[in-house]
Amino acid sequence: MDFAKRLYQRFSSLVHELAKFGSIGAIAFLIDFGLLNLLNVVIGIGPLTSKVVATTISTTFAYAGNRFWTFRHREQSGLRREYFLFFLLNGIALLFGMLTIGFTTYTLNLHDALSFNIANIVGVGLGTLFRYWSYKKWVFMEATDPIPVELPEGGVKPGR
Repeated sequence: MDFAKRLYQRFSSLVHELAKFGSIGAIAFLIDFGLLNLLNVVIGIGPLTSKVVATTISTTFAYAGNRFWTFRHREQSGLRREYFLFFLLNGIALLFGMLTIGFTTYTLNLHDALSFNIANIVGVGLGTLFRYWSYKKWVFMEATDPIPVELPEGGVKPGR
């Protein structure tokens, strides 16, 4: 029992961060998945165009969720810089989805909704691994100074 407690204490911040990242990612996935199927299967827009549009919208949600909840304890290096890097890295991660959907649709010649969605899920899974690693490394960097959890004794003094 003591070993489990020490293990949890050592990795608790990582576990919490991964849980938050996963929650935001799950909601972003639902947005992406729903829009992707609406655009491609229901409306009939091409599979790759549908993927780009759905990913752009779900990425905007994911940025806000990750910046202001998952990685809020990390240093902020400027909204423009973070937003640019976030979308650049998501653009790279989008390639995983584009490749799996393109391969399934145009190389394997599978045009049914099930094959389309399986390809999307595989691409999202690969992209998620890349995104988590790259967000921590380049977008939401580790704070150089500890970020205070609460206000100091006496609160904030007026005029400062």
